[in-house]
Amino acid sequence: MNAIVDPNGPNLCIVPSNPAPPSVHLGYFKTKDNVQLRYAIWRNPKKGKPKGTICLVHGRTEFIEKYFETIADFLERGFSVATFDWRGQGGSERLIGNPRWGYVDTFEDYWIDLKSFHTDILLPDCPPPFYLVGHSMGGLVSLMAGMRDRLMFDRMFLSAPMLAVDGMPISMSGVASAAEMLCYAGLGRLPIGRKGDQTPSEDSFPGNPLTSDFARYMRIVDMLTERPDLEISSPTIRWSAAAFRAMARAGADDFPGRINAPVLMLAAARDRVVSTAAIEHLGLRMRTGRHAVIANARHEMFVENDEIRGQVFAAFDAFITEQSH
Repeated sequence: MNAIVDPNGPNLCIVPSNPAPPSVHLGYFKTKDNVQLRYAIWRNPKKGKPKGTICLVHGRTEFIEKYFETIADFLERGFSVATFDWRGQGGSERLIGNPRWGYVDTFEDYWIDLKSFHTDILLPDCPPPFYLVGHSMGGLVSLMAGMRDRLMFDRMFLSAPMLAVDGMPISMSGVASAAEMLCYAGLGRLPIGRKGDQTPSEDSFPGNPLTSDFARYMRIVDMLTERPDLEISSPTIRWSAAAFRAMARAGADDFPGRINAPVLMLAAARDRVVSTAAIEHLGLRMRTGRHAVIANARHEMFVENDEIRGQVFAAFDAFITEQSH
């Protein structure tokens, strides 16, 4: 295993409002291009034949601790869980001088993260079969994985995958080209300031685009108050160019037919972060996938209210839990 396990190295942010599931194995590993990423594994304690492992991949700005409750839900269902922080965020290596700005050269780098994690952590250390659960940006990277390597994961369950952004005056490809021109002019590491990138606080809860659940929103506030180093805020121009280029690729005519893994995508009916219509459009065109829209849900369905989370896990159980028996 190409992992670095150091008791004085990685650690988890645990606050009273967000307890961690017990018996975690925490460490670092190096990607194929030598970026250090923080990872965590929870091995399911239940006796009997293992159901397999959930490989949980996050959205932009997210980190392992944000998913403690969801990890506990997967463990209760009999799965082990393995997860990591993408390069440039959470407890993983930051890539540019200002650690609060989101940066990546290209979305191919996220594919390197996922492929390295699969090779160096999942395969040697976790019980198969492997199921990929991805949210938002992680959902788009998951679809890239399904297009490239059918055998990596048995099934993929995606929450609000980042396929497009509504309200743009031009196409995803057009936005990518404009941002790439700014990168060529040497501006790629400058941030794009957005109102939604402010640090979460009690005052920012009303009208927020992420969740209608106040207690779960405040967990995020508590964690970032305790560990502000986990936060990233505005994306850079280079990250934006990479993201819109990847979204443009997801909108290409040949994209649905190239995904060979079974996929279920959930879209949030009240999503103001990514395009619900784009998820529906892709779901209707995929040979091996389908989609469902969760009524009244905002973008982060895993941290939504109990009713919405119940619908999310009912869909998960029908698609993955029942299939894993």
